[in-house]
Amino acid sequence: MQTAIPSLFMRGGSSRGPFFLASDLPADIPTRDRVLLAVLGSPDRRQIDGMGGAHPLTSKVGIVSPSHTPGVALDFLFAQLQPDKDTVDTSPNCGNMLAAVVPFALERALIEAQGDTTTVRVLTLNTDMQCDVTVRTPMTPRGRRVAYDGDARIDGVPGSSAPITINFLDTAGSVCSGLLPTGRVRDVVTVTGEGFAPFALPVTCIDNGMPLVMFQAADVGCTGYETVAELNADTALKLRIEALRIQTGHLMGLGDVSAKNYPKMTLIAPPRSGGSLCTRSFIPHVCHDAIGVLAAVTVGTACVLKGSVCEGVAVMEAGHEPRVSVEHPTGEFSVALGLDPANPQNVTRAALLRTARLIMRGEVMVPAAVWTGQSA
Repeated sequence: MQTAIPSLFMRGGSSRGPFFLASDLPADIPTRDRVLLAVLGSPDRRQIDGMGGAHPLTSKVGIVSPSHTPGVALDFLFAQLQPDKDTVDTSPNCGNMLAAVVPFALERALIEAQGDTTTVRVLTLNTDMQCDVTVRTPMTPRGRRVAYDGDARIDGVPGSSAPITINFLDTAGSVCSGLLPTGRVRDVVTVTGEGFAPFALPVTCIDNGMPLVMFQAADVGCTGYETVAELNADTALKLRIEALRIQTGHLMGLGDVSAKNYPKMTLIAPPRSGGSLCTRSFIPHVCHDAIGVLAAVTVGTACVLKGSVCEGVAVMEAGHEPRVSVEHPTGEFSVALGLDPANPQNVTRAALLRTARLIMRGEVMVPAAVWTGQSA
């Protein structure tokens, strides 16, 4: 016997996973988490018995519901799973999966299209962050429908799709206590651990949508231009980065982060393809093929902070509305920032372009031993 759960399988940005109505999942969190693990097939490196793609970027879930917050249409809960672990982490955001929330809600008739474009305010429950998401909804013989075809391209995704604009309204301190959780724009951390000699490393600990620890690649013996495979194979480097992550987790007020998916670790280097900054991100133990949406927002913010590790490395536009082109292993990610004219280090707006696509609709099956369909 198995339990059928309605679901849409969607790509959001350069991530993908099943989306559910909150009302179609168990009400109690432990049962819900067991269901999500069964849906994706975790823990198993191949996720052979589920819908996961054997990678953190394809081990994600979106849960959507109508919002009861004034001025907000939709609530979005993001869940990050891991192929080989039995964890369901709902503490971080995911800006890529966020791009699929409004298309999902339109497909499931939670909201109605407003015109040729539809702008919807979404509350990300993970971090209590609001944003306005705009999608194309042209008239068709069947009424206004979500447009998936278009000429917008994002690195990490083949082909082109209809553009989806995300305007983040308040991202500072999404998980941490504030934009600079240590109270400083730059810290020097002495990293200790087994298997390597102690070393001191200048870092910027920052959270403008995603908690990041940023440091110059040269300070850990890298160029910052290594391939993902090269970095994933560098066991000694990963050992030192993980030790740094655990130590900075305490500095950032996050406690013991050894079992958490944040902070992400971001190596930076001067741009080499015409962008603003070159990055290599660990999420947190595997090098990202690209860079996360909110990580890119946070990187862009660090680029305008005087005294950060980006100073002297990033190549920035002048003005109060700079575009930060964040280079990553498979291309670049552009973030449009709005700066306070009275205080150019104060980021007032962060907007970006994503795409999404509905891949499959139907029901996903989980063993009745996991959930019988009756919420506890």
